[in-house]
Amino acid sequence: MAALVSAIVLEYGHGSVTYGLRSTRAGQSPSDFSDRFSDGTPDFLRLDTPADQEVFRRWFVLIAEFQALRPAAELPREINDCAALLRYSYRNALREHDAGWSREAGLVPPFALPSLEKYHYPVTPLSASVFRIRSGPFLAEDRNNGTFAEFADARTLKDFNTYFLSRDIRAARPGDILFYRQLEQNSPFHSMVFVGHSPWTNAGDAAANEDVIVYHTGPIGKASGEMRRLRLADLLQHPSPRWRPVSGNSNFLGVYRWNILRGGN
Repeated sequence: MAALVSAIVLEYGHGSVTYGLRSTRAGQSPSDFSDRFSDGTPDFLRLDTPADQEVFRRWFVLIAEFQALRPAAELPREINDCAALLRYSYRNALREHDAGWSREAGLVPPFALPSLEKYHYPVTPLSASVFRIRSGPFLAEDRNNGTFAEFADARTLKDFNTYFLSRDIRAARPGDILFYRQLEQNSPFHSMVFVGHSPWTNAGDAAANEDVIVYHTGPIGKASGEMRRLRLADLLQHPSPRWRPVSGNSNFLGVYRWNILRGGN
């Protein structure tokens, strides 16, 4: 693993944030409570610029894949199932990635990568509660009535925090999520992160141009489960057809994208 990690740590300051027609600092109350897609995510939380959208995607997959590459003993204790991996990677992709964050996360990116401009978690207009847990379009009162929380399970992340793209895996971009419903399991909703080409693989490696996915299994019997990383090509040929991300598999719900990226590329 050491060969994959370079010693690049950059520090970035907070920038201004624009909500509607008013410019404010991250964490202040917005004046515009619009939800142009009526998906429950306020527009003030969405990442408006292509630059921020790309930065989020790159950090999200970098962080998610790193959990599958690091020694199992170093995996953050909170990552104990597939939804926990999504929550952890999402929150940390929104963070300011300074030297303190790098020490806390145990992660040094293999290349220079800035932080978001719009806001830095947990200093957001919704504070740390960035996951919607109830249905309906966004209303101003949702900021303080328990509609948003720090925790959300896999089904809640699918239903209220992402939107459906396609059941064709070719529609997936780095940072998108593959959702499944496996009725044979105690926790039927399962998720995988589409990484695309691994940011941790050296450009000269044979695997550099192969798409990969990562996920946490969740508990397996009495065991706590584990992180897994595999090539998309292998997932498409999985020994159990119910895990293949193909349109003919009714257990595969499709490719989903985070609401905060909605309206972007």
